[in-house]
Amino acid sequence: MTPDDLAIIIARVLNELVASGRLAQFEFGEVVVERPKNREHGDWATNVAMQFAGKAGLKPREFADILAPALEAVEGIESVDVAGPGFINITLAAGAAGSIAKQIVEAGASFGLGDALKGISMNLEFVSANPTGPMHIGGARWASVGDSLARILQSQGAKVTREYYFNDHGAQIDRFARSLLAAARKEPTPEDGYAGAYIEQIAQKVLDGTAEDILALPEAEAQEAFRAAGVELMFGEIKTSMHDFGVDFDVFFHENSLYESGAVQKAIDRLRELGHIFEDDGATWLRSTTFGDDRDRVILKSDGEAAYIAGDLAYYLDKRSRGFDRCIYMLGADHHGYVNRMMAMCAAFGDTPGVNLEIMIGQLVNLVRNGEPVRMSKRAGTVVTMEDLVDIVGVDAARYALVRSSINSMVDIDLALLEKKTNDNPVFYVQYAHARTKQVAVNALSLGVDTSEFEPALLNHPSEEELLAKLIEYPRITAGAAELREPHRVARYLEEVAGAYHRWYDNCRVTPISGGEVETVHRTRLWLNSAAGVVLNNGLGLLGVSAPERM
Repeated sequence: MTPDDLAIIIARVLNELVASGRLAQFEFGEVVVERPKNREHGDWATNVAMQFAGKAGLKPREFADILAPALEAVEGIESVDVAGPGFINITLAAGAAGSIAKQIVEAGASFGLGDALKGISMNLEFVSANPTGPMHIGGARWASVGDSLARILQSQGAKVTREYYFNDHGAQIDRFARSLLAAARKEPTPEDGYAGAYIEQIAQKVLDGTAEDILALPEAEAQEAFRAAGVELMFGEIKTSMHDFGVDFDVFFHENSLYESGAVQKAIDRLRELGHIFEDDGATWLRSTTFGDDRDRVILKSDGEAAYIAGDLAYYLDKRSRGFDRCIYMLGADHHGYVNRMMAMCAAFGDTPGVNLEIMIGQLVNLVRNGEPVRMSKRAGTVVTMEDLVDIVGVDAARYALVRSSINSMVDIDLALLEKKTNDNPVFYVQYAHARTKQVAVNALSLGVDTSEFEPALLNHPSEEELLAKLIEYPRITAGAAELREPHRVARYLEEVAGAYHRWYDNCRVTPISGGEVETVHRTRLWLNSAAGVVLNNGLGLLGVSAPERM
């Protein structure tokens, strides 16, 4: 019996009590069922008495005293206790608690799927690093978190489009082009340019891929040639890096297209129609203070040059015109100051900040080995790249390590820890638990233990109760991770499942002692073993991490 099942039962019993006249007619909302903090109080708890008693003209304790015996009469519920001002604690019968094991196995890949976001179209933009260098470790964090979040949102019914925004317009691209040209000429890097071995490599690729002698072209033409070819090469490298990291985007959107297509002017015209544009000192302004910004924003400068926010306006309007109900931007810590202006922008277009537009700000990542900072990358010159991390620990360990902490906190990634094949390494701990479920199943079948019987009441060892209690929470965990936009909740939950599984493995045998007879309890435990495997597999899949069958 899952918490959702129990919530439905409570709602049904409430309706029956109203129909019989034992409770006055009242309307009630969502019934919430949660794990009690102290498991000695029961398997599940609900505060419906505190929520709805007033509507029924009763005190919470009076309401609970009427509901409790009616719930206790439901098959599968062993006991119901009323505590404090009206908390209702529910203990399930052993068979009802254990039955979840079979439900999970039979549901398989669909266990944990929900429909809370069904019909909602989401644009999830993440990474979006400038095409001026290799993917740095901060971008790798966003790749891991963003792709995991997309999977989690999809698991709850959302239609998600993964989008990468290429900043291929503006001063940073000019500096990139000048850096490539200088490298090709064997000249020093410009003072404001980009350095590192990758600049020399790309410059050489541009020369090798161009039939004409572009170094002989006039300065402006040579720089443009290196800009166009260099951005395309960097673009290709980033795509390849993302794919190798298990992240594939549905849309690669080029910032430059906003200026070439007239999208910026379209956005200005729309805001002008809405009455939020004004002219001052020859510049065009957005009256963003109307919507909570700390100051109004220049969109077009007096010389006609577009300010940075012009692209933001055009890009957001473009997303909404493509039919996305919710636009989620995942930005780095250095973009914290952008939040107010972007929310004001959203409101200026007539949308609802926090609904149509969401902004997630992520903190920095530090790579350490045994507590010491890792040296900078030889290729990038100034930063550690995603490729550096993957080369050292592999894709699975890198993705898992980057997603298991809240984006609101800085994180230190200890390479020495991730290289270990021990339970101290979180990803190994979880993957090993999954592999163990598979090997237990193989060994069990070889000894004649199959799934021809299932008697859930036999799953009564404390370690079995603990494992069942963890497994049953998976749908709630995934739904919460989607609602809160926090993929790390899934990772931390999987570590708890792995711990509960390993403890169960140490205490309960799926196979009989050598020479012993196969009994119903062994077959029943095989179902529980497989249920743990399903949850671990499904959860790792949401994080884009493999679930190996052998380790």
